[in-house]
Amino acid sequence: MTDPLAQVVGLLRPDLSYFKFIEGTGAWRVRRSEQGRPFFCALLEGTVRLEVHGRESLRVEKGDFILIPAAYDFTSSSIDPTPAANVDTMPVEVRPNVFRLGDPQADPDVRMLIGYCAFGSTDAALLVTLLPALVHVRGEDRLTTLVQLAAEESRASRPARDVVLARLMEVLFIEALRSAGPHAPSGLLRGLGDERVAIAIRRMHEQPTAPWTIASLAKEAAMSRSAFFVRFRQAVGTAPMDYLLHWRMVLAKDLLHRREGSVAEIARRVGYGSASTFSVAFTRHVGLPPSIYARDETAG
Repeated sequence: MTDPLAQVVGLLRPDLSYFKFIEGTGAWRVRRSEQGRPFFCALLEGTVRLEVHGRESLRVEKGDFILIPAAYDFTSSSIDPTPAANVDTMPVEVRPNVFRLGDPQADPDVRMLIGYCAFGSTDAALLVTLLPALVHVRGEDRLTTLVQLAAEESRASRPARDVVLARLMEVLFIEALRSAGPHAPSGLLRGLGDERVAIAIRRMHEQPTAPWTIASLAKEAAMSRSAFFVRFRQAVGTAPMDYLLHWRMVLAKDLLHRREGSVAEIARRVGYGSASTFSVAFTRHVGLPPSIYARDETAG
């Protein structure tokens, strides 16, 4: 059986090997301005306030895991005591890859593992749209265990510590996505958490070349056309046929990047009866004809 989440993660090829440890004590605030890089944070001890532009502030507690697949402007700060307004704290490296916020002489009351995730996919931006804008997981035993393992590993000086931590972060990434499904406002994860909608998503991923219609997908989900359409759009945030188009374009871009066949062959492999029909759809969705996209990817 096809696993849509495994497919997306496999295409993204996440690399979470860049991370550092942050210790905080007293009042502190750090503002970050990114250009869409994926950011993650595992809180090992204490409590932190996270403010992401355009969203309500979050209280992040011990054992929580945060993932922002495309981060821009956000701020993390102490909760008690509250930092003074418009005052930013400069992290100070106190040990290799360990940074202190606040008094470097005092015992830390906050410890967290933060980092940035690199995606190996050349089309990460398109794939990231299938994920929630922010993943905040709490109270999941499996995730808490992984965070605890990361905390223990971070405190030890064992051989290959960084390699072990990098692998733990990759597992944390996947586990966080799985755990976030029922709580996500919409998107692929929310859709996979809905038993009926998940059936339709799996069918589209298993057979992207099939001539799917609303009626045939609704039949797979054992629902009426109208009820299925509404339920799918509420869960995933887009209409079923739009999701299918999106997924076909993800597959097409990956095939074009890897030069796996001519445009006509790739068109057939993603469900189009002719190269011209595929080219029109691809150009409308991506902004470039498939032949030019393939040439630019090869040149890059």
